[in-house]
Amino acid sequence: MPKKPETKRPPLTGADGEVRQLTKADIARMRPARDVLPAALLAVLPKRRPGQRGTQKTPTKKQITLRLDERIIDHYRAQGEGWQSRINDDLKKLTGSR
Repeated sequence: MPKKPETKRPPLTGADGEVRQLTKADIARMRPARDVLPAALLAVLPKRRPGQRGTQKTPTKKQITLRLDERIIDHYRAQGEGWQSRINDDLKKLTGSR
């Protein structure tokens, strides 16, 4: 079967350096890193499962359980993603912490 001629793809970045939105065709053409990166580079990259984060170099926060009024939680959640960090920031301001 003859190979289909490859169509000209638009560049991933524009003249201003902004990355354009990926299309389904762009994503379909993507290949795993192990297929495109040199073996020497793959050997030094951390081995993690997809979506797994690395360990914190210096843990700066401690996980606790805290009960808050529902209206407080609703207020922060209504501001969108990062609501827990905003609570932390507000508490730091109130306590004079850095």
